[in-house]
Amino acid sequence: MAPAGVLALSLADRQALVPMAAGYLILMSALGFGLRRLYRPRRTPSGAEMWPDGRRTTPPGPGQRTGWPALVRRVAGTVADGYLLLLVVVVAYYYGVARVGPGFLESEVTGTALLLGLATPVFTALSWLTERRRRGKARVPH
Repeated sequence: MAPAGVLALSLADRQALVPMAAGYLILMSALGFGLRRLYRPRRTPSGAEMWPDGRRTTPPGPGQRTGWPALVRRVAGTVADGYLLLLVVVVAYYYGVARVGPGFLESEVTGTALLLGLATPVFTALSWLTERRRRGKARVPH
């Protein structure tokens, strides 16, 4: 028979579970809503699609940057915003739910920065490949 501590959640775990689950649900709902809004087909008043080729994304407007500068700006913004959001969540967790050792916040800042430093080149390459593939499909007549 297993000890009671193995099967039951500790008090600290139970106190942390509700805020973590709520935060997860809020974040995933916001992301889902944003994706749904981004990829929802746009309709004109007549009900026809906005563009003849059926694209759902907005084409670049006048003066809007495209190419490498735009890709680097989007990737840098995504990485910086994600890092800041993660910092806010971890600090809120640290002060609101579970106070752990003093090195926790320092290791979170440096460890996450290292992870982002390793993941950013891969994210940039995959973003470039996705954009290149999307543009290649847009050139091919259907």
